[in-house]
Amino acid sequence: MNRPTLEAVAARAGVGRGTVSRVINGSPNVSEKAREAVQQAIQELGYVPNRAARALVTRRTDTVALVVSESEFRVFDEPYFAGTIRGIGSALTETGLQLILAMARSRQEHARLEHYLTGQHVDGVLLLSLHGDDPLPGRLEAMGVPTVLGGRPVGPATPYSYVDMDNRAGARQAVKHLLGLGRGRIATIAGPQDMGVGVDRLSGYRDAVLPTGLPELVAYGDFSEESGESAMAELLAAHPDVDAVFAASDPMALGAMRVLKAAGRAIPEDVAVIGFDDSKAALHADPPLTTVHQPMEAMGRQMALLLVARINGEELRQPVVILDTHLVRRESA
Repeated sequence: MNRPTLEAVAARAGVGRGTVSRVINGSPNVSEKAREAVQQAIQELGYVPNRAARALVTRRTDTVALVVSESEFRVFDEPYFAGTIRGIGSALTETGLQLILAMARSRQEHARLEHYLTGQHVDGVLLLSLHGDDPLPGRLEAMGVPTVLGGRPVGPATPYSYVDMDNRAGARQAVKHLLGLGRGRIATIAGPQDMGVGVDRLSGYRDAVLPTGLPELVAYGDFSEESGESAMAELLAAHPDVDAVFAASDPMALGAMRVLKAAGRAIPEDVAVIGFDDSKAALHADPPLTTVHQPMEAMGRQMALLLVARINGEELRQPVVILDTHLVRRESA
């Protein structure tokens, strides 16, 4: 379904394009009957006029939105977002498109944002950190707004274009490394299970652990350092003999390391720790954190390139892009 146009409104109302334009711009030189017909057509079609003069001609704004379903604190504090946004920005710089950043967590914020995004204010939308069965991508697509997701959406196969890491393979490689070190009580601090990334990294852990017959030791976090601390405390209380931890993000791994040290556990002698991100903080941790590298800037760049192709009406030969990950060995495991 294409975004409603001025011509579509004119056809529905049974008037000329110029009449629709005059109604939208508040001109008095329109009969009351025609005005009512145009207003009814606008309501029925969900048309929202863009008042930028250039857009009235081209229906382009040269602006794309990046929507992140997280708090400002998370967006500006965690390495995943910074790297991805850098990649998006660098790709868009080459196209002349402007980027606007919007954060929305509550349903009310999403509703307001949806109204704005479908109001012909942007040419396309990039979505990061979607949770659950978020209706926003579907509604944007239904209104003809090109949309690209960062991360695999949860649930059954979807028609959306997205870019993601090979999260499952990265997690599997991390846990197999721990197995190779001879660890026999390997826990994981998994990410949110309403996100594809959280599901896939937990699946990778299970891929490696379950065939060995070792117990599955799982606690959950939200990718933040604080959640890593609470999850590690929970794991130690339930499984004091844990000898390795795979955390589904570097911040959670760093939080876990803090709790382990406070409990008197030496890293990696008593408990080996692996994260997922390969952030700068991982390099400067004590000891430096073994982690799974994910190319965050490349992800952002690929997202932007896919969106630009969609905006330009190009057929996508590869609507889903999965980027490789690899283990970076340091001193924590």
